[in-house]
Amino acid sequence: MGKVGAGGGSPAGLSALLAGAGLLVLCVPGACGGGSCCPQLPPGSAPGWAATPGGFVGRGPRGRAAATPLPLLGRPLFAVAPGDRALSLERAPGTAASVAMAPRAGRRRRSEAEPGKADRGEGASRSPRGMLRDGGQPGPGTLERDPDKATRFRMEELRLTSTTFALTGDSAHNQAMVHWSGHNSSVILILTKLYDYNLGSITESSLWRSTDYGTTYEKLNDKVGLKTILSYLYVCPTNKRKIMLLTDPEIESSLLISSDEGATYQKYRLNFYIQSLLFHPKQEDWILAYSQDQKLYSSAEFGRRWQLIQEGVVPNRFYWSVMGSNKEPDLVHLEARTIDGHSQYLTCRMQNCTEANRNKPFPGYIDPDSLIVQDDYVFVQLTSGGRPHYYVSYRRNAFAQMKLPKYALPKDMHVISTDENQVFAAVQEWNQNDTYNLYISDTRGVYFTLALENVQSSRGPEGNIMIDLYEVAGIKGMFLANKKIDNQVKTFITYNKGRDWRLLQAPDTDLRGDPVHCLLPYCSLHLHLKVSENPYTSGIIASRDTAPSIIVASGNIGSELSDSDISMFVSSDAGNTWRQIFEEEHSVLYLDQGGVLVAMKHTSLPIRHLWLSFDEGRSWSKYSFTSIPLFVDGVLGEPGEETLIMTVFGHFSHRSEWQLVKVDYKSIFDRRCAEEDYRPWQLHSQGEACIMGAKRVYKKRKSERKCMQGKYAGAMESEPCVCTEADFDCDYGYERHSNGQCLPAFWFNPSSLSKDCSLGQSYLNSTGYRKVVSNNCTDGVREQYTAKPQKCPGKAPRGLRIVTADGKLTAEQGHNVTLMVQLEEGDVQRTLIQVDFGDGVAVSYVNLSSMEDGIKHVYHNVGIFRVTVQVDNGLGSDSAVLYLHVTCPLEHVHLSLPFVTTKNKEVNATAVLWPSQVGTLTYVWWYGNNTEPLITLEGSISFKFTSEGMNTITVQVSAGNAILQDTKSIAVYEEFRSLRLSFSPNLDDYNPDIPEWRRDISRVIKKSLVEATGVPGEHILVAVLPGLPTAAELFVLPYQDPAGEGKRSAEDLEQISELLIHKLNQNSVHFELKPGVQILVHAAHLTAAPLVDLTPTHSGSAMLMLLSVVFVGLAVFVIYKFKRKIPGINVYAQMQNEKEREMVSRVSPTESRPHIPQTELRRPGQLIDEKVDSQLIEVPNSNFESNGVFGSCSVFSRIPTEH
Repeated sequence: MGKVGAGGGSPAGLSALLAGAGLLVLCVPGACGGGSCCPQLPPGSAPGWAATPGGFVGRGPRGRAAATPLPLLGRPLFAVAPGDRALSLERAPGTAASVAMAPRAGRRRRSEAEPGKADRGEGASRSPRGMLRDGGQPGPGTLERDPDKATRFRMEELRLTSTTFALTGDSAHNQAMVHWSGHNSSVILILTKLYDYNLGSITESSLWRSTDYGTTYEKLNDKVGLKTILSYLYVCPTNKRKIMLLTDPEIESSLLISSDEGATYQKYRLNFYIQSLLFHPKQEDWILAYSQDQKLYSSAEFGRRWQLIQEGVVPNRFYWSVMGSNKEPDLVHLEARTIDGHSQYLTCRMQNCTEANRNKPFPGYIDPDSLIVQDDYVFVQLTSGGRPHYYVSYRRNAFAQMKLPKYALPKDMHVISTDENQVFAAVQEWNQNDTYNLYISDTRGVYFTLALENVQSSRGPEGNIMIDLYEVAGIKGMFLANKKIDNQVKTFITYNKGRDWRLLQAPDTDLRGDPVHCLLPYCSLHLHLKVSENPYTSGIIASRDTAPSIIVASGNIGSELSDSDISMFVSSDAGNTWRQIFEEEHSVLYLDQGGVLVAMKHTSLPIRHLWLSFDEGRSWSKYSFTSIPLFVDGVLGEPGEETLIMTVFGHFSHRSEWQLVKVDYKSIFDRRCAEEDYRPWQLHSQGEACIMGAKRVYKKRKSERKCMQGKYAGAMESEPCVCTEADFDCDYGYERHSNGQCLPAFWFNPSSLSKDCSLGQSYLNSTGYRKVVSNNCTDGVREQYTAKPQKCPGKAPRGLRIVTADGKLTAEQGHNVTLMVQLEEGDVQRTLIQVDFGDGVAVSYVNLSSMEDGIKHVYHNVGIFRVTVQVDNGLGSDSAVLYLHVTCPLEHVHLSLPFVTTKNKEVNATAVLWPSQVGTLTYVWWYGNNTEPLITLEGSISFKFTSEGMNTITVQVSAGNAILQDTKSIAVYEEFRSLRLSFSPNLDDYNPDIPEWRRDISRVIKKSLVEATGVPGEHILVAVLPGLPTAAELFVLPYQDPAGEGKRSAEDLEQISELLIHKLNQNSVHFELKPGVQILVHAAHLTAAPLVDLTPTHSGSAMLMLLSVVFVGLAVFVIYKFKRKIPGINVYAQMQNEKEREMVSRVSPTESRPHIPQTELRRPGQLIDEKVDSQLIEVPNSNFESNGVFGSCSVFSRIPTEH
């Protein structure tokens, strides 16, 4: 794709946003034969959190509304962990109401009827691998050989406190959206909808509200209007009491607003259709609305009034200002399209976005759909020379080009994260197809160094790129990534932001306590880092800020990541050691700040049990949450710090209503935790306590204490460490070698100076190392590895280059071209720069820094110009040359050639261009039956036809990236006759001299000739010629009728010609141009092609004709000799090839006014019904510049409009 963008729309990122919004979107799959019929997510309506599917959150625009229908692609949904507040379910009529949580994209799902596995329900026994039997209880084959390491399961069944409520009357509804305010609020809102898959629209809706944490619900259809159909539910992220409902635009365009958590509503009409909303991150009443016709509106009154900001806005490319980076809180960043289709980066105030008040922070155009505003950074992309170039602005300063290693040559880039004043990016380089390299930047986001190579990627259901990278919540600098090595995918972990990576150590024992023989690096633990396809589920891997040491994920043990034999694993010491907890996939939720883990099995069968662990997954207890087995569609935990209430959404059968089971976990605790219930825990990496330059100790509840934690306490203490080499990464241009040292890459010159460095000044001289961003170490080797200020030495200029800003070697006449002067090294402050543009204009500059934005110049003529630059700083000099092609856009190509010709005679074809001088051109000619084209640099060719018939000639003219063509047909005969016609002078008064008029008049003349002479129309072709006075060419053709009779002989053509001349001389040919305006047609002279040999046996009329021809021939000879002295006389030679040379001459810029009449014949039967076009050639500009190859291109007053 090559765009700067989010890393695929991470569910983790979306869930993090939804945690603040408290939204749940339900959508049950399976209505389309295994594929989801959920409506696709409208462009730009998804929460604007840029993140990879692995869960590495890179926050985008804050406050984007999250309550939108989500695509499931036929996958079911299951649970959202307590930190997440959204889920999406869809139920299809006639199918089971629920299926298990969606497996990872592309992974073979473990169905209940797989070969080799028994078809079992919840209480069925397990396979003889020694796992669970009888509903999860240990079976006879389960031997706990190491009780301390085996996962323990309680045999007895316990009961949770729960209540069930049915949404009566909504059994047909197949979608639902849920908002749970949380944070000491007992209100839950549910919007259910019936989405008609055939119509592609919503036909019914119901709104439900609970004020007792979901124990009971009230239907609010009468409060919003019984006939009102609702489509979306939005919640203000900064004030959960403010609710917004959108009606279905198929029926009406309006919104309903509530300020009391959905108790009452006010309805407001809209004059546009909302596609997505973006709430302000701080101001609760400020909203941006994107319409279906790509217009952006703003409201400062929570949707009660709207004002248009900008038209032509790119979907999902609009952002609120970021606090701290923008001074104006109402500033809006957006990408808009111009009339000609280009994209621009614009900023303006939400209530004052007029043309005069808009700013363009990035000069010029950007690539479409490339603007990202994220934290302190703004990213855009600009493609030039076939390569994408990425630019970044840090804290809204001037844009700088992002610097990757010189030969990375990126094909695609995704900005993953901008947390902690650093950019994490995934780059697909020129030699990669399904993997990406991870790069990490300096604080300004300009200079990038490699963090990890060949990270696995795939495409999500929406076609988005998904990268196997996961940021562990709660621990700064800790990531998990799946790297591809020799076609094997392995999971790696880092604790210092990618400075060092290692494989995961597999558990010592399996679920039963049996030893696991797995030796690094040949065998290790591998995890699936992708979450479910639906963005609102807890996913296959989970961690929480409030439980920094606990990671739960699915995966396998072996030499590589596998899609089979998947088990669930947990780490309670931040990834140092792992334990197997289930042999099948489960969805695991965090309750009570990680003090309680809730696991629900992935199954397509109804269930009524779940598993609870109070000791970080070491042991599990079985609890029932409903008396009747339930097809589980989704789970939502209570928002807030004390997450102890959970709502399970499902159905008893596919015909039943939505069943909402409220589960209250408070009853399992008898007290709150006291200080003596906690113990300290040291964060470490394989025994190394210094993580990101600090030692951190956390409070963890003792595993044997069953008490409620409540509010998260955070780290107990943090102590900085002494800096070591491990706290420093390689600087830009340096690479880490096997001995651990950072040495310059082969393409990097460490002695190169900043272009702003001048004699007497100082610059920071890199040691080859830079401290890992956010690392808190102090002293130690910090001084040794930190860049040192150094005096700028005087150096002669070296490595001078001059290029265009866009990297092209072409420029357009009359438009600004920006030239960039680049110098590898030299004293730039005391440098004299002289630039000669090659067109007689030259400029001088006293230092290079004054040319940072480039040198703008306008060329007024077409040509190839030699641009030279000379640099001198007293210590030496350097020069560079650029050959710049200045062109005019080629607008029209007209192929000029005669309508008719004779066999074996040369025909000239000429491509007439508008404008005439556009720069260097290539002509491609196709004619006759040739299968290969003729390629020339000249606009005219000559050729012969050896047989009679119709022939097509096509010319294609290539000018830069533009290719234009024209096609004409020419008839070839043994012989034909041609006669010049003239008209009454009054015809000139009505001649606009355009092709359409000439075509219509030609048709009228032909009709008059046929009526006056009785000659069949197949023998006549008339073409009115351009220019004044008005003239025409009459062709007498040897037509062969379809009956197969012989063609007309030369005598027949002579007879027809005599008849035509006779009628013309008698003024018998005339037509009425308009009422009262009669036009007479006269004969000028006749041309035979070729002449026929006459014998004495010919009649007297033939002899008279011969004498006439001889006389005409003498006259032609005299006129030919003196024709340049007699203006206005058209000369026709006896031989057809000579006639063609006169009629169709090659266009030359040195000729003053070549006359190029042009006629055409598609076939004799069509005659004048086909196009008759000609070209008026004005005098070209003869003022040539000495350094240019071509003259000016703006030399015509008219252009041909016919092809």
